Parts: sequence; structure tokens; C-alpha cells
Amino acid sequence: MKPLLVYLHGFSSGPQSFKARALHAHMTRLGLADRFLCPQLPVSPAAAIALLARLLEAPLAAGTRVTLVGSSLGGFYATHLAEKFSLAAVLVNPVVLGSLDVRKWVGRHTWHYTGKPFEFTHAHVAELLALDVPQPTEPSRYWLLVETGDEVLDYRAAVARYAGARQTVLAGGDHSFTRWSAYLDEILAFAGFF
Repeated sequence: MKPLLVYLHGFSSGPQSFKARALHAHMTRLGLADRFLCPQLPVSPAAAIALLARLLEAPLAAGTRVTLVGSSLGGFYATHLAEKFSLAAVLVNPVVLGSLDVRKWVGRHTWHYTGKPFEFTHAHVAELLALDVPQPTEPSRYWLLVETGDEVLDYRAAVARYAGARQTVLAGGDHSFTRWSAYLDEILAFAGFF
């Protein structure tokens, strides 16, 4: 049975993000388009995790090897799900609570790719805190990809949180992870596609 790769986008992002589209296009060129999932995640962290758990239910029941790829807030969600279901995860400039005051996110925002407004509330902050994984139980299941020039998150917090995991720490760059396209084949290899 072929593996499945599930991409989790960041805060206010979506399946239309550059990283999601580039990964899907690359997998399509390799004849693997049907092995890629990237849902639009709801604003509510609890609802996002519930949606992803439902999407993973059938593949996991069938014994499919699932790998999560999460960017920013998607990396936070990927960590929670990787711990819950014992999955492998690639984390790209992930959110690490404790190094970040997520209360600053409370307020009105706009989805980058649809332009639709949404509100992130104090209740959402509480949901996020309830999902936090203080330390991964099996660091060997994780691969951390960070750039030191990340202007949104402190990459050092992720390096410390995922100590013992495979880590690729690149000088410069920014929160978007500017070298994304250079790592697509390695990500697919990590996920067991070849």
C-alpha cells in the first residue's frame, strides 16, 4: 500500500499556499497526486484537530503509512497528531508554544488566499494550549526544517523542542522557508515514497 502525505497549512493560510501547491505539483509529476491531502483547516484549533482525525481515520485503519507535513501552526498541529497516532512528521518553521504569546493573535484576521475575514478568540487560545505537546516522545519520527531568518518565530525554540529529531537548520531565509523546493524529494523519501 502506497504511503499518504498530509500537508497542514499555517495560520490564515490554506491549500493554495506556495508550499502546498509546490508539493502537490511535484507529487503529481511523479504520479502520486492521489497520495496527497491538504484540507482547509478551520479557525478553531479543536475543530482543526477533529477534522484531521476524521480524515486520517480510514487510511490509518487500512494500515496506510501516513506522514504529516506541517508549516508554522500546521507544524504545531502535526506534532499533536503525530503523538496521538504515532505518525512521522516534517515540521517547517513550526509554532512552539511557550516561546510565543498566542494571545497576540486574538482579533480579526483575513484568510490569505480567499480574502474572507475570521476571528481568533480567547477560546481558540485555550483550545491551542490544550493541544500542546511539551516534548515529543519519539524524536526519531520527526524532521525539523527551520531557517534562522524566520521573522515570525524564533527558530531556536523549535531546535530545543525537537532535540534528538532530525534537524535541518539553514542560515538566513524567512518564515516562508525559502528553500522549500529543494527539499521536496527528501520529504517524499522521509515519508517512504521511495
